[in-house]
Amino acid sequence: MSIKQQSSVRVTRWHGSQHPTFSTITRDMKKEGLRPYMWVNAPNHRYGVRTHGYDKVLYVVEGTVEISLPDSNQRMNLRAGDRVDIPAGVRHGTIVGSTGAKCVEAAVAR
Repeated sequence: MSIKQQSSVRVTRWHGSQHPTFSTITRDMKKEGLRPYMWVNAPNHRYGVRTHGYDKVLYVVEGTVEISLPDSNQRMNLRAGDRVDIPAGVRHGTIVGSTGAKCVEAAVAR
């Protein structure tokens, strides 16, 4: 995997021949002390710009997701296997891709 730094948000791209499975991702997240949960959205679903009071880890399991960072005018397109770490307080929006998406995320305990 390679890591790309954008603003204070960190994206880790998947570079394996096969994308990791839901069970592989959740097992790895649990090893980090996280409590992952899965969400699924229909194509083109949009989450408005928001912040969280906790650090967030999100993996794309299937489909694509675009994360926008309006304060730095940046956009990141994530596909299956990619991970994004979003620190508490960072404003971000999300657009699910044209085929929908299945993601696993967790809050990072401080």
